[in-house]
Amino acid sequence: MCARKFFVGGNFKMNGSLAQIKGIVDGLNSADLNQNAEVVISPPALYLAYTKDLLKDGKNKNIEVAAQNVFNKGNGAFTGEISVSQLSDLGINWVILGHSERRQILGESDEFIASKTKAAIDGGLQVIWCCGEPLEIREAGTTTDYVTKQIAALAKVLSPEDWTKVVIAYEPIWAIGTGKVATTQQAQDTHKDLREWLAKNVSEKVANETRILYGGSVTDENSKELATQPDVDGFLVGGASLKPAFIKIVNSA
Repeated sequence: MCARKFFVGGNFKMNGSLAQIKGIVDGLNSADLNQNAEVVISPPALYLAYTKDLLKDGKNKNIEVAAQNVFNKGNGAFTGEISVSQLSDLGINWVILGHSERRQILGESDEFIASKTKAAIDGGLQVIWCCGEPLEIREAGTTTDYVTKQIAALAKVLSPEDWTKVVIAYEPIWAIGTGKVATTQQAQDTHKDLREWLAKNVSEKVANETRILYGGSVTDENSKELATQPDVDGFLVGGASLKPAFIKIVNSA
């Protein structure tokens, strides 16, 4: 087994203003953060350059910035979209793809998300790739079948080398922004199932090296216990990334 570096992502979603983001970043810049953790924060696209500029003078050099989306085509007549090359031009190295809000609200399919992921990696970006199940799937006991179908679409388009650029975020849809959270055992079991699927269908190396994050109402209270699980390699945090509690979550490793 390899040592997988602890990773915490902060997804601001469609939240924030110049003043709010400055307050968040100022707090991160001055905090005593765990330097053994990799930290990536993801503001709305309007504030990517602003956030990156604010971070440059902070004492924590382990923080990067991610976009919340990218298109699967190069520059061209695609109104409202952002290309991989434009993110790279801005010095953005990460992007979040496959979040359930884009799957459910905007109708993005497993195949489309896989296509965007491949385009991002081919263009030099690293990807926080999300998967997760709705409540009815959890209650039916078919979570593993549901999430491995999502990851199977991704595996079809990625090479073994591509996987070094992917961090998986397991986010049960029923726990996102609801205050509900998977139990520690539920999170560990699903992460273990994902890792076993990778070992069987991709390679043992990819399974051992790929970080799998938990997301879904992560707080500073539940993060410490979740972080003790052998297959939980960190967190993708939503609402709490806008609050001082995010610092405690980063330091929960």
